Formats: sequence, structure tokens, C-alpha cells
Amino acid sequence: MSKTISLLMIMMLAALTGACTKNEAANGNANANATAENATAATRPAPDNSEVTTSVDANGTRTETRTFKNNPHISKVVVTTRNGQRTVRATSPSGEEREVKSDENVLEATGDKVASAAGFVADKSVEGAKEAGDKAEDVKDKTVSTSKKVGSEVGDKAEDVKDKTVSTSKTVGEKTVEGAKKVGSETKKAVKKVIP
Repeated sequence: MSKTISLLMIMMLAALTGACTKNEAANGNANANATAENATAATRPAPDNSEVTTSVDANGTRTETRTFKNNPHISKVVVTTRNGQRTVRATSPSGEEREVKSDENVLEATGDKVASAAGFVADKSVEGAKEAGDKAEDVKDKTVSTSKKVGSEVGDKAEDVKDKTVSTSKTVGEKTVEGAKKVGSETKKAVKKVIP
């Protein structure tokens, strides 16, 4: 009987050891799968109503995809780092894809800045400067035109004043001569009366 009990105990111990080994292997695989899933699918919120999903493949290539939820100029930007080399590609809402050449952190910058760096939209400051230059040119032209008009009107008014002055001076001069003649004539009459 002791042989039977010993044999039975050995069999139970073997079964228990086998079960533990299978359980440890299952736990090890589950942990490895959980780590792999965490490494390939980490998502976090980002500025400008967007989110960044980071993944690392088996070769160590890191891919960071920033998805914009409602930007009219850009839908996503993908930063891929492979063997220390970094590439950045942006995608417009229409699906057009372009490489981004910028030192700016595209994972944190505004969507419009990233879209501008990709060439999807014109840079507002350059556009504004051109518009301001155009408006300054218009103001300059209008100022020159108005100055010419004012100068011409001032010249015309001066001419009118000169003509009136000359005309008035002639009238005054004529009246003075006429008055002097009358005075002279009256003086002659008075002298003749006094000296008969």
C-alpha cells in the first residue's frame, strides 16, 4: 500500500507541476502581449483639437501619428523615426500627402502652422505683408493724385485772386484818376471864382 500511495503522490505532484508550468507560460504570454499592445498603441490628447498615437514596431521604428479632428487645412501628420532618421509627412483633408520641412515640433504646433509648413496654406504673415504693401501703394497713389488736385485748385484759386486783385486795382486806379480829375476841375473852378 505504501508503494501505491507513493506512486499516487508522485503522479499528483507531476500533474500539479505541469499545471503550474502551463499557467506560468500563459501568464508570460499574456504579459508579453500586453506589453506589445502598449508599445504599439499609446494614444494621448494633443493641442488644437487633435490626438497623437505612438507605436513602435518589432524593428524599433517609432511612428507618431497626430490626427486633427476638425482642421480645414490638415487631417494628420505622421512622424517616423527609423535608425535615428526622422521623416515628417502631412496629409490634407482631400488626401494629398506632402513632406514637411520644418524644425518646429509638429506634434505640438497648431494645425495651421503644420499645414503652412507642408505648403497646404499660404503663410498669413507673408500674405498680410503683401496685402499691406498693396494698400500702402494705393494710399500713396491716392495721396499723389489728391495732392496734384489740391495743388491745381490752389493754383487756380491763386490765379483767380490775382486776376481779381488786378481787376480791382485797375478799377481803384481808374476811380482814383477820375476822382483826381474831378478834384482838379473843382479846384480850377474854385480858383477862378476867387480870382476873377
